[in-house]
Amino acid sequence: MSLRLKRFSLLALSLIFLAGCEQGMVSNPVATGEKKAVGQSSEKELFIYTVYPPFLSKEEVFEKQIGQFVRKKFPDITIKHVHWDNPGRQYQDLIAAGTIPDIIIDNTRMNVQRWIIDNDLQYDMRDLIKKYNFDTSRLNPAHMAQMSNMTKEGKIYGLPYNNNDFVLFYNKDIFDKFGVEYPKDGMTYDEAYEKAKKLTRVEGEITYKGFSQNPGHYMNYNQLSLSPLSQTEDKASMNTPEWRKVVDNLRRFYDIPANQFDTVEIFASKGNIAMAVATVDHLVSFHEQNKNLNFDIVAAPSFSDVPDTRYQPNLYSMYITKQSTKKDLAFQVMASLLSDEHQIELAKEGVLVPVESKEVQQAFGQNLPQMRGKNTKAIFHGKTAMPPAARAEGVLWYDVPMQNVFAPLIFKESKDSATALRMIEEQSTKGLETKKASIAQVDKAVKK
Repeated sequence: MSLRLKRFSLLALSLIFLAGCEQGMVSNPVATGEKKAVGQSSEKELFIYTVYPPFLSKEEVFEKQIGQFVRKKFPDITIKHVHWDNPGRQYQDLIAAGTIPDIIIDNTRMNVQRWIIDNDLQYDMRDLIKKYNFDTSRLNPAHMAQMSNMTKEGKIYGLPYNNNDFVLFYNKDIFDKFGVEYPKDGMTYDEAYEKAKKLTRVEGEITYKGFSQNPGHYMNYNQLSLSPLSQTEDKASMNTPEWRKVVDNLRRFYDIPANQFDTVEIFASKGNIAMAVATVDHLVSFHEQNKNLNFDIVAAPSFSDVPDTRYQPNLYSMYITKQSTKKDLAFQVMASLLSDEHQIELAKEGVLVPVESKEVQQAFGQNLPQMRGKNTKAIFHGKTAMPPAARAEGVLWYDVPMQNVFAPLIFKESKDSATALRMIEEQSTKGLETKKASIAQVDKAVKK
């Protein structure tokens, strides 16, 4: 067992709380009784473990998007699929049981460092990319940059599967009610702000809010490609003019009287928000929540000095594990999922794929009645912002709580932007110091 895996067995629970969890993904203590249930893949079986995107937790969705296609292309193998959603099926459970998957599909930014890399499961696929002449230039450049920016050496541990990008949803009825022109693709935040002021009204018991956006998503995937962590040291770096620009840009929307923050998730159910920036998958969920909602989408607003720029990749990607004995097969399966043929089929199901050919764009959402009549071309407007450059070798990763810049520091405590950023910077730097000390303590214990 490697030093990293030994560390894991001692530090799993403490580092989970240090790192934080995306969307309530809290790992459970090792469930040794699940070893048999998880199982070990046989020589003719490819073990695929899915964490994110969450829709793959439904076996019928996994079958439709991955299982059926792979079996057709590779009839001599069987596919074993395990999803993390049940106790006994999470990372530390599989590691403890010695059942390491061949392929892992997970959230690139939030989970790969703390689960795959920190537990020594990562595998550099550059030799396989070269061996099978896989053309990465077919894929969205920002997606591939996210893959290669994990290390200074440009090691590639994964290939992109799905980008849950952001678009601007707008309620046509509210725009019509107040005689405001609908938003358009390519709109800047300055233009959105002017519309938000006109659309924020209080009429009787109804408060119409002009604009809403999740501050944590806005900060994490910012269009200026800023990182909350120092590029060279184990510390946060947020109290800067660039970060203050990002914070002040969104803050002004919530300073509009009566436009206090409210979650974008009520856009469909409550129907009082004129504009909301949310992920593409809400095209389906908003429709299902309120089939009478008269809404459409345009590209998310961008800064005037970086026009027509989408957010950084909100990426779910495929990874081959170091421990897999079927790396060639695993790579061929991943390459097949990224073929033009399959990318078009996934696009028809509303999956925002890394291939953005004209055929893929035209196919997007064709199989989903919820997307008919919607401005789906907005999803592909402009270019994706590049992720931050790779950090120096050996520096620690930390899940900076970006959402706390706004809530509670700005929304509840009314801190000025510089103070809020400085407080999160200090909190995160302290967290990094604690994490560093914990790792040093475990290393000392392992060596004894």
